[in-house]
Amino acid sequence: MLYDYKEGKKRVNEILNNKLEVIKSDSIPSDDNFTFDNSYYGWVTAIFVDIRNSSELFSKEDSVMVSKIIRSFTSEIIEILRGENNLREIGIRGDCVYAVYTSPKEQNEYDLYVKCCYINTFMKMLNKLLSQKGFSNIEAGIGLATAQELVIKAGRYGSGINNKVWIGDAVTTASNLSSLGNKNGIGPIVVSESSRSIILKIHNKNNDNNDYENFFEESYNNYEKIYHCDRVMTEFNSWIDKGMKI
Repeated sequence: MLYDYKEGKKRVNEILNNKLEVIKSDSIPSDDNFTFDNSYYGWVTAIFVDIRNSSELFSKEDSVMVSKIIRSFTSEIIEILRGENNLREIGIRGDCVYAVYTSPKEQNEYDLYVKCCYINTFMKMLNKLLSQKGFSNIEAGIGLATAQELVIKAGRYGSGINNKVWIGDAVTTASNLSSLGNKNGIGPIVVSESSRSIILKIHNKNNDNNDYENFFEESYNNYEKIYHCDRVMTEFNSWIDKGMKI
């Protein structure tokens, strides 16, 4: 197929000359509100869950084992990440599962941090189940970050091929942080500085014990501060330790 560059020029000029409304709002709306004539600017929180040493896992000769591990991992990470009214996008990028949420309230941020703790605990359960089958264990880094982002509907008008593009720090930072988790002495859950502040604020507001700050360790990555922990959900973790009996 040849590209009709003259028609392409017309389409680009239509986009560049078209009136576009940037709607500033604390929250990012659902897909139905997005058009090719608007964009939104609001609070976004992203979670990325990235398998460590995936190239080594994928290179194993037992393709059945690899397939079962990846399907088990992606199935339950997606289950934990979905089910929120503020979920705006969820998907898989290679060996990474991610989700993007609108987070206009600080409580939204804390609730999403709890999801990270569930994921961290799930990884412990998954590895016990994998060991019972004689399969390789896996580790993951979990990145969480929040920022105000510009969100646009991008693609080719009328083609049915389009998607949202997240322009800002939340998605990029969460992805980068997930690549640091469970590596070089960094805990599995890694959060941005702004996320850490909100998490501590909400926890201390709802609890008399203010030592929660000790759950985050401070480290540096290329002279940039990061905060990490190995937090698990107590009841879930206890059930795993007791043999996961149903």
